[in-house]
Amino acid sequence: MDHASFTEICLHQLKMSGVQKDERLIVLTQGNERLDYADAFMAAGMRLGANMYHMRLPAPPVVGSWAVGQTGLAAMPEAVEALKNCDMLIDCIFLLFSPEQFAIQAAGTRILTAVEPPELLARMLPTQEIREKVTIAGTMVDAAKVMRITSPHGTDVTYKLNTYPAVTEYACTDEPGRWDHWPSGFVFTGGDDDGVDGTIVVAPGDILLPQNIYVRDPITYTIEKGWITDIRGGLDAELVKSYMADFNDPRGMGMSHVGWGMNPNAKWHNMLPGAFPGGMGMEPRAYYGNVMFSTGPNNELGGPNDTACHLDIPMRGCSLFLDDEPVVIDGDIVVKDIAMERA
Repeated sequence: MDHASFTEICLHQLKMSGVQKDERLIVLTQGNERLDYADAFMAAGMRLGANMYHMRLPAPPVVGSWAVGQTGLAAMPEAVEALKNCDMLIDCIFLLFSPEQFAIQAAGTRILTAVEPPELLARMLPTQEIREKVTIAGTMVDAAKVMRITSPHGTDVTYKLNTYPAVTEYACTDEPGRWDHWPSGFVFTGGDDDGVDGTIVVAPGDILLPQNIYVRDPITYTIEKGWITDIRGGLDAELVKSYMADFNDPRGMGMSHVGWGMNPNAKWHNMLPGAFPGGMGMEPRAYYGNVMFSTGPNNELGGPNDTACHLDIPMRGCSLFLDDEPVVIDGDIVVKDIAMERA
């Protein structure tokens, strides 16, 4: 995408995020990654009269696993203080789950993460409709006491919802201390620390993230009191177990967040090799009607588990119920107030 076009979609984003004249915005990058993002956001913000800054961290060390919550800012308290003193941080390195992000949010800075390829950002621009629908879905989750997920493949798992709030992602942020991720369009929460029980069967065509692959043969998870007690299946199950073991952290077997995708512009089939290099799988997380469960950390929700071992697994064709009321049936959203026309 050329600079002018990239600037236009960033301008739309900043308007949706309520950027005002004289606000202080910082774009955060590292090494040589996403410098074109910084250029586009800087140009867009200046058109709105904002005071724009670019903070560029050294390139990170090469690591073998996606260790969430570990950032270069940990060794730079002065940089963290600077980010706490701006109105909006545009995060182009991925700070989620890190203590540094929590500290920046607590200071009132709103944060937008943007790491996906520009073409995907353009197709999944934030809209007022998605924001309204996702917000309604969040109120539904906050009011519920139990979430149940089933599937034709054998999934039947129950999450007790008495501890953690709903988190809404609609790809823009205009409230102090709010974080969001562009692109997105989904809602999630977490089960009680000891309140998730049952079986989840990840079926062919479901997606493993951060591996960014479609599952080829079923993976069966057994969950008891909020912890995975068994993972069985073929090659994909062995891959998951090997990946998790590499962290040498038993807390990776905890249950993280759970929810469903609501973005009608996201596509399940677009994660083909080479289609959008450089992203981290936000499109499969957001595609309409998917039910996604995650393993590992729940500190994003305020929980105690801050393990770096994290997987997100969007699943097709599931049904999801809140207090026995159907929300998603066989991969389609059935509640009129939050249903949308697919692109």
